[in-house]
Order: sequence, then C-alpha cells, then structure tokens
Amino acid sequence: MDAVVAAPQALLGRTIVGPASVRIRDGRIVEVITGEPPAGAEVLPDGLLTPGLVDVQVNGFVGVDFAEADADAMRAVAGALPSTGVTRFLPTLITAPVPVALRQARAVLAASASLASGARPLGVHLEGPFLSPKRAGVHDPTLMVAPGPSEIDALLELGSALRMVTLAPEQPGGLDAVRRLVSAGVLVAVGHSDATGEQTRAAADAGARMVTHLFNAQRPLGHREPGVPGVALVDDRFTLGLIADLAHVGPDVCRLVFNAAGARVALVTDAVAAAGMPPGRYQLGGADVVLTDDGVPRSPEGTIAGSALTLDRAIRNIVSVGVPVEDALASATIVPAEVIGESGLGRLAPGAVADLVWWDSDLRPRKVWVDGAVAYDADNPSLPKSASYATAGQ
Repeated sequence: MDAVVAAPQALLGRTIVGPASVRIRDGRIVEVITGEPPAGAEVLPDGLLTPGLVDVQVNGFVGVDFAEADADAMRAVAGALPSTGVTRFLPTLITAPVPVALRQARAVLAASASLASGARPLGVHLEGPFLSPKRAGVHDPTLMVAPGPSEIDALLELGSALRMVTLAPEQPGGLDAVRRLVSAGVLVAVGHSDATGEQTRAAADAGARMVTHLFNAQRPLGHREPGVPGVALVDDRFTLGLIADLAHVGPDVCRLVFNAAGARVALVTDAVAAAGMPPGRYQLGGADVVLTDDGVPRSPEGTIAGSALTLDRAIRNIVSVGVPVEDALASATIVPAEVIGESGLGRLAPGAVADLVWWDSDLRPRKVWVDGAVAYDADNPSLPKSASYATAGQ
C-alpha cells in the first residue's frame, strides 16, 4: 500500500515549492504532487520536507572510529545519524599502510552488510595514503606513499565498494593513479595536496572531480599562484567539499565559496568519533584526538583533527552567513549525491529512494525516513543505539 507524505513546503531539485506531497511505494518515490495533499496523506502541519542528507566524508561518530569499526559500532553510527538528517554516508578511513587500509575497509564493509535499519553506508572513502607529507594535517606523514601500480591494484581489489579516493596528484605516479581509479568508476578527489594550480588542473584533466575539504591541508590560494582552492573555485569540473563548522573555514570565506561556486559545493562533516559526544579523548585512525568545550577536535599537539560537526548544523551555519536555505540544502543533498554517482539519492523525484527529512522552522530535523521507513522521530525519542559507546573518552 502506498504512503503519502505532504508538507507546506518541499525542496524539489534546488528550489523550494509548496505545498507538495510525495507518494512512496516499496521504499521508493513513485510520484511528487504539487498543490493540495491527496486524501489519506500524512500531512505535516508546518516546516519543510527535503531529501535525506548525504555525507561523503565521515571518519566516525558517537564514539566510533571507522578504523576500528565492528558490526555493533556500525549499528551505533547508523542508528544515530538520522537524528542529524543524514540518511546515506560514506565511511572514511585516513592514512594507513595499504594492507592496513584494506583490512580496515573490509571490516567496514562487512559491518555495513549487517545493517537492517538506520542510515545506509555507501561503500568506503580512502583519504590516503597517497597524500603529500607537506600537507599532512593530523595524518601520519611517515605512512604516506606514492600511488604506484601495485598499490592501485591492491585498492581496486575492493571492487565497486571503493567509492572515493582522496590523493595528492602531484606525487610521483599521481596522475596515472587518477586515470586508473577513474576508469574503474572511483571518484577521485584532490586533497592533502601541495599541488600548484597547474597541477590541480592537470588532475581534473585526468578525471579528478572533487576537492576534499577546500582550503584545509592544501596549497593555499594566492593572487598569482592559485593553488588548489583557486583552481577549484573557477574550474566547473570540481565539486568542492566544505567543512562548514566555521572553524575549518571562516564565515566570510564560506560565503565567498558559495558566491563563487555555490552550485558545486558539497557540505561534508569530516566527522570523527568525537562528533555527537561530550568533551573527552577519542580516536582517529588509531591516534588520540581531544575534544574540548570549544567543540573542535584536535590532536594533543593542537592541530585540528577532523570535526565534531553534524550535517544539519553545517546547513544552519551556512544559512547563518547569508546563503539561501535552498542552496544550503542542495549542498547537502543533490550535490554530494551527484558527485558520488548516486542519481537515486538527494532528490524528491519519481524513482528516487524514499529518504526524507522533515525540518522545523529552525532547520532542525523533526522526522527522518530511510527507504520509506521512519528512522528518527523527535516526538518519539528513544535511547540512542550508541549508548554503549557513551563512556568513550570520558
């Protein structure tokens, strides 16, 4: 039997319209109706209906570090993410030796296969080890290697589950690695890179289509040498990953990014295990990360280490700097879905997966559906499935 959800306003593509209704059958949207709701619809009294949010860079959440994830840990993350509006996510693993990264990736994939509810993983994103030691951030530069043919062969053993690789294209063999990965259907992103503008453009010529956390851990923008961000802002081939916690990138620059390339921005959290947790000590790829009262995770030496951001808060942050609501929402729905090659996600349209978010007037999720089933309801809260992790770092 069909279910129909109706709202005063809905995000269709990149435009807010209303009223509108979504008809769901077998976990898919079969019809979108504008105007008055049909008989029998679940009518939302206020707020806004959008597609579920898609986050393509999540290192961990609610005390869980994906480098050490098992089935229970994955269930905790999948159960907690819908409260932030996220219905699909890409577990991300940071720099490790290739054999270790493959072991971690296979563990994440095995844990993902056991999920029966909650947000759905989309595969894996390997952020390293083919990065530049000059732009290491909190990644261990001693573990970084050049992407030789044998290393790429090993990664491609993951098959279609390998969805995204972040690398530094200026490293020896970097452009050849981009070409091989892209030909295998992998999204390649430029990140943790000291590439010049010319080298960044060459990466796009080779097939790279994203920049991982724009401005962070990359050669900066200069007025003569544009570096990674300068080329990314003007080259329409790139989708721009942006950590909008307003600490990684300041408010004015976030607004500048949207002014220059708003249709190509994909909000990401780069969340680590500390996200969704109280201040304390957590893990990122096996290394300690400290979350203090300022809400920004850091290494013991003080370097920013991922974020404690949630994607709904990123949207609110971007709206707070003056970006229109529909543009902020598109950057967490249709843009990341398109760059990862998921045409059935991130949109309210016939044939799309029935992942929905009902937002209140303050842009906070009130109810979330995954595959047409309710995964979060603010009016009917239950103990988080992550409760067993609540002691981590305290």
